[in-house]
Amino acid sequence: MNYARSPEPSGYLPRHLDIMANPSSRKIRGLPLIDTDVIIRLLTGDDLEKQARARGLFKRIEAGEVIVFAPITTIADCVYVLSSPSLYKLPRAEVVGLLLPILRLRGFRMQDRRAVLKALDLFAATTLDFGDAYLAASMERLRSRTVYSFDRAFDRIKEIQRLA
Repeated sequence: MNYARSPEPSGYLPRHLDIMANPSSRKIRGLPLIDTDVIIRLLTGDDLEKQARARGLFKRIEAGEVIVFAPITTIADCVYVLSSPSLYKLPRAEVVGLLLPILRLRGFRMQDRRAVLKALDLFAATTLDFGDAYLAASMERLRSRTVYSFDRAFDRIKEIQRLA
């Protein structure tokens, strides 16, 4: 397979697979993106000045005065930072409990919402890391039952057949 840059507008994906070229994603074009650090400061309060600024922003997002877009990487980074044993060490269920109210705010848009929400459920209920949980959630959406992986955690999900 050739993974070199293609002449497609996105550079790497055929137009029909590119989220920014997908007609259903036109609503997100031009929206400001939100970075992990703003969400982390809001939730942790380890920098009170930044937490106050983040709180002000999120009040506006909640009211729908500001609309922001979060790529999957932003959500994945939040999960990693909050649950990492070397950082905040929060239990999986607590991480999900903190993130869900934010992800459901009126002005908060995100890439692949259904799969992300399903991935958070799987993350809380299994030993899968968020990336693998997102993969499993994407498989469900794509009606795929097979994954090529060496990760035995997939074996605990009865709907998935792991091949290595």
